[in-house]
Amino acid sequence: MPSLWTPASWADRLREFEARDFDAKQAPLRRDVRSLATLLGQVLREQGGDKLFDAVESLRRTTIARRDAEASGDHAAAARFLDEARELTRGIAADPRHAYDVARAFAFYFELINLAETNHRKRRRRAALLNSTASAQRGSFRGTLRRLREAGHVRASVWEVLSEIRITPVFTAHPTEVARRSVMFKRRSISDLLERFDDIALPAIELDAIQESVLAEITALWQTDDVRDARPTVRDEIRMGLDYYEASIFATIPALYRELAAAFDAEFPPEDPTAHTSLLDLPVVVRFGSWIGGDRDGNPFVTAETTEEALAMSRSLLFAYYVRELNHIFEELASSQHQAPISSELCARLEETLTELRNAGHSIAANTIPNEAVRFHLAAMTLRLGGTPASTMFRNLALSSNAALPLYASWTEYLADLTLLWNSLSSNNGSRLAEKYIAPLILSVRTFGFHLQTLDIRQHALVHEAAVKELTAWHEDGSLPETISDQTAEVINTIRAVAALKQATPQSITQYVVSGASTAEDALRVVWLSRLGGVKVENTKAGPGLQPVLLFESIPDLEAAPEICRKLWTSTAYKPLLDAWDNTQEMMLGYSDSNKDGGMIASTWQIWKAHRALHEVARECGVKLRLFHGRGGTVGRGGGPTHRSIYAQPLESFTGELRLTEQGEVLHWKYSDVVLAERNLELMIAASLDALARPDRTVENTTHLTGAIEPSWEAALDELSDDSFAYYREHIADNPDVFPYFEQASPVAELEHARIGSRPAKRIDASATKKRSMADLRAIPWVFGWMQSRHVVPAYFGVGHALESFVNRHGGGLKLLQQMAASFPLFLDMIRNVEMALAKADFAIAKLYASMVENEELRTRVYTMLQEEFERTRRMVLAITEQKELLERNDVLANSIRLRNPYVDPMSLLQLELLRVKREGQTSEDLDRAITATINGISAGLRNTG
Repeated sequence: MPSLWTPASWADRLREFEARDFDAKQAPLRRDVRSLATLLGQVLREQGGDKLFDAVESLRRTTIARRDAEASGDHAAAARFLDEARELTRGIAADPRHAYDVARAFAFYFELINLAETNHRKRRRRAALLNSTASAQRGSFRGTLRRLREAGHVRASVWEVLSEIRITPVFTAHPTEVARRSVMFKRRSISDLLERFDDIALPAIELDAIQESVLAEITALWQTDDVRDARPTVRDEIRMGLDYYEASIFATIPALYRELAAAFDAEFPPEDPTAHTSLLDLPVVVRFGSWIGGDRDGNPFVTAETTEEALAMSRSLLFAYYVRELNHIFEELASSQHQAPISSELCARLEETLTELRNAGHSIAANTIPNEAVRFHLAAMTLRLGGTPASTMFRNLALSSNAALPLYASWTEYLADLTLLWNSLSSNNGSRLAEKYIAPLILSVRTFGFHLQTLDIRQHALVHEAAVKELTAWHEDGSLPETISDQTAEVINTIRAVAALKQATPQSITQYVVSGASTAEDALRVVWLSRLGGVKVENTKAGPGLQPVLLFESIPDLEAAPEICRKLWTSTAYKPLLDAWDNTQEMMLGYSDSNKDGGMIASTWQIWKAHRALHEVARECGVKLRLFHGRGGTVGRGGGPTHRSIYAQPLESFTGELRLTEQGEVLHWKYSDVVLAERNLELMIAASLDALARPDRTVENTTHLTGAIEPSWEAALDELSDDSFAYYREHIADNPDVFPYFEQASPVAELEHARIGSRPAKRIDASATKKRSMADLRAIPWVFGWMQSRHVVPAYFGVGHALESFVNRHGGGLKLLQQMAASFPLFLDMIRNVEMALAKADFAIAKLYASMVENEELRTRVYTMLQEEFERTRRMVLAITEQKELLERNDVLANSIRLRNPYVDPMSLLQLELLRVKREGQTSEDLDRAITATINGISAGLRNTG
């Protein structure tokens, strides 16, 4: 039997790459999904027998029939098929072991669909690069640079703008990634194999072999536990975050800069037609950060020791990469002085190396620099990194295998040695060699230094306030007061650890994030505690100090943020620090808690206004402000397409520097592969160029998508925000009915068994007092629970009410909102994100979750309220976007959701029945594992957790 990927002809396969219409472009994706589903069916029969396969197929066919009936408008048939599916899941749920296998089977469909879609994104990216005549996409380097050229920019002015750009993705360990690390490795293996099917042309025997390998990987995945036996430790989370460097980021950096250089030369050719932009000419536009191992807010498992371990693991990974790259270059470059000379500077450096080896007591046979001087220098650099050079160099120099050189004291010394080598090759007819072999490593060193990523420390303001009160009795000899709480002891232990760690690598920790910030004193307390613990907060010649970064999270704190910063930046205590930090300050805006606190519109608008006002205050105070955006993975926590969100920043309120969090499952979708990582970083950099230069203001000569806001738009958003906030507070946050409904109509209580993160779901343990409330719950499980139960409440509640009220109050109100959605990036981004969330919700299934609420009157009140707001929001979004159906103009996303829904639905229905069984009093490890498998499956299917 031929491989499922065997084409009718390879010419047809090539035409798929060149396709332009939607259906033709989607054909390879449909083939991948269909073929992977067939292979999974084979694995299910082999591993679980006909009972498992038949149960999965029956449930799948029934839910597909329900969705088809809905699409055709036959709601009676849709209801009938939903009842049939529920009956099937009741039978499955009666046996928790069988239910677990069925849940895993559907979760595997999602895993494979996700991999197929990811591969298709890579495929379409390659196809776009093949078509040199196609118009460059706006989110690409080429498209953005072309827009700048059309706006009248020249090479020098664009270079100046590019030099201002600095993007820092910050990886976090919020508990939203449900996949185990071993599962992630298997995902990558299948992904690599899928990509090979696109090679043209492969003999049948090769296609068969690749398919067999995919089948083996799916089998291995099936035999791997997808549910953890224990919560991941902080160390596990650190390691998972670091995996992305090996998987993609190390290789992405040179590829990213090559693409940027090529796009720059294509749109702004240098005067000399034979010249080109060297990789080393480009400014550093991206660096990386992390919270994993440094974020202790509400996580008792993050300690001074875990922070030390996070830095040690980062450094170890980075040095192993540097040594590996040097050894690779050593094998590739055998330049000899018999064929090409070396520079006098490199010669002098190698003489120093020989002297150092002799002074260290190493017997050296060679009295002069070896002919293969480049290799000798590479070997010496390897020794200075603490690594082992290739054995041939030891033989050539007659060195013992324990030869050693003084270790590099800093990354700048390592960079200097690489630069010597670059210059020597470039000046001796080896420019191509320098560009191919040395430039990528220099780019890496400029990006990662000796620390890989900055590690932020984060703690809550109330913890610092308590610590300062306790430590005012600090003794002159440095000893602690006799009575001190464990919490405060950990604060000072953390500070002392930071002091020690910054001695070795000052760049490794430069920000101290204060969550729950509400006063200027919250920053001053960090300074006081840091100095008490021995940390130099000011920048010095040795490196950066430690800056407090206030995180404004709630709606009231966002509103107060500008005046808080004005007070801080004009205070006599803080002004000298700003001077030491080159008058640069970072502040952070929180999305998750502000959304949970006040709803989608109020959160979005208050963050935007705080962003603008903070920059206005910064300009008044002579401060260069860098904002750190704490975006979540889901729309309900500030997520959504990154390019749109960056471009939607307030006009003239962006300095070019941007930090933003990358959380949970988002890391996998963006950084599991070089092509994906490169595209994600390209989008961020291109959007930043767009947001800083604003070429549309010149090209369009209107306010259309320029970021400029009309007074009428601002007034409208003020009104929408006030209305939605009041409605959200009354009906959600302050409504005593909602939290018990949420707890009973969602699987939020089961997150403990899911073991998806080291951090507890609640900030405080209120269970002993039986006073559970929304205030106890973190934003992540709040969004998680609503996503799982298909209500998706945080992403839209209050939006429909505010939009409808506005239209009813204002003649021409709908026309104004339509104009805003067409022309104002922030409003367009918000409406599109709400539209996406509405498309993922399902109130027919949500009603089934609601049936688990014990109090019938409470259940009816809350469900009716939520459904009415859902329908109101849907109606208003369609009116504003002038569509008949959701996602009418987004074929790719609509197709993705259609592809998933028939597989998500069985997970939801099975989860419901399993929750009923548990709430009826049955308990077992098998039951908990089965429920967790449904949580994992729904998360993978919706591509959103929390």
